Amino acid sequence: MNSGEVKQPILVIPQLIVGLGNPEPKYDQTRHNIGFAAIDSLARAWQISVAENRKFQGEFGEGTALGSVKIRLLKPLTYMNRSGQSIQAVTNWYKLPPESVLIIYDDLDLPLGKTRLRLSGSAGGHNGMKSIISHLNTQNFPRLRIGIGKPKGAIDGDKSDTVAHVLGRFSAAENKVMSQVLNFVVDCVEFSFKQGVEKTMNLCNTQNFEGVES
Repeated sequence: MNSGEVKQPILVIPQLIVGLGNPEPKYDQTRHNIGFAAIDSLARAWQISVAENRKFQGEFGEGTALGSVKIRLLKPLTYMNRSGQSIQAVTNWYKLPPESVLIIYDDLDLPLGKTRLRLSGSAGGHNGMKSIISHLNTQNFPRLRIGIGKPKGAIDGDKSDTVAHVLGRFSAAENKVMSQVLNFVVDCVEFSFKQGVEKTMNLCNTQNFEGVES
């Protein structure tokens, strides 16, 4: 490379998209399972069939997005705090680098209606992310956090309120906002296929869907 050339950043393009959640019907549609809901939205948008795969300890599907992008979708069925096992099984099988794995999950610290895309980072207290970082042996993989907000009137340090909130279901008004957010998640992921995760951060981190009192 000539000394005058500017080195272009390596484009991070997702090859495996993972939504975090817990199995069992009682967790269905809860705030903590918004990652599962995101995978369902992506699967519908791209007409990819997602079904249980015991080898990968999760619901898995592969197909194409935007007509030509080879993509794999995964919902780990290991329970949240062992999500890394399922993801490692897929990355080992397909020999995928960690930076090609996009994780979608809920975030208490983000207001409802906000999304945040990052190239890397810590677990931030999220048990699913702790497991993934441990199994992939790195923090250098992209993640898309979907805000679920904090419980109204919650006192810092009161875990019972937080657990009830996280494992609770969205209200009818909140569901309208989350429907918009999930559609937006599809847009963000599709943009990342064309432009890479880093450029997509500009799009994904500035949008705010409102309509629910904070």
